[in-house]
Amino acid sequence: TVRHPLCAKYPPSTKYRRSFLTELIKKHEATAAEPLDELYDALADILNEEESTRSYKSYLLPSGEPVTLSESVAIVSGGTTGLVTWDAALQLAQWAIENSSAFRDRTVLELGSGIGFTGIAICKTCHPKAYVFSDCHPAVLQQLTENIRLNGFVLEPGKTRHIQTEPQGQEEEATNYQKTKLNPKLIVAELDWGSVTEKQLLDLQPDVVIAADVVYDPEIILALIGTLQKLAACKAARKAPEVYIAVTVRNPDTYHLLQAELDKVGIGWQIIPAHSNSIFLYDMQPNVTILQLFI
Repeated sequence: TVRHPLCAKYPPSTKYRRSFLTELIKKHEATAAEPLDELYDALADILNEEESTRSYKSYLLPSGEPVTLSESVAIVSGGTTGLVTWDAALQLAQWAIENSSAFRDRTVLELGSGIGFTGIAICKTCHPKAYVFSDCHPAVLQQLTENIRLNGFVLEPGKTRHIQTEPQGQEEEATNYQKTKLNPKLIVAELDWGSVTEKQLLDLQPDVVIAADVVYDPEIILALIGTLQKLAACKAARKAPEVYIAVTVRNPDTYHLLQAELDKVGIGWQIIPAHSNSIFLYDMQPNVTILQLFI
């Protein structure tokens, strides 16, 4: 957390490192062992640090490779909750890693990508052919783009007006990554569920559609279902995409509304059984359910 090379390069929040060292010192002192000056020196350094509005979080994949994200230290920042990673994103990524064949050599569209954890984890472990990250908030899209590059990926140049990428600079790491890994085609798309057209969705041609923690508000539920209906309508000769959504059940009424609205428009759904082992550290309190939808 403090001296690991990854955390030295991409430090976690000052508050978190301070809490971690304080707890570590408390545990060490309880053992009646010789005091470790190194711990006190490290804490003194952190106590003198200024708090920042941004920090890094790093998650280790089963391979040992990290996913590192620049995040806001506030849950709500810039008028959006999209600048932090939520537990449903971690659990959806874990499910994807355990079921990588669902993504291998396929085009994946993620709705409401936020700052990119789930998609980056899938791109590093599941070998998709192409991956479309999407969101609608400008600050989230900017941070998402930075995080994708931070993890060594190169973005495709924008091809249509609703696709936003800024492919300049910061590409040395990405080039090195391409030399050693099969790099999927990556796109960051500005995608507003209220105004996206069937043609825009058809252009993306997804085989799989995923989303994590995007149904926390009744209005958003209706917009999401509208987008899924457009995906179903534009499939034409193509097979309808597989759809997987991770839902944190904070309010049972909102969750039941989602199920009722899906039933109303004829979108089938089933609950996917939870996994037993946790790859990532997350709060075990939230009740996260992964649904497979049939559009």
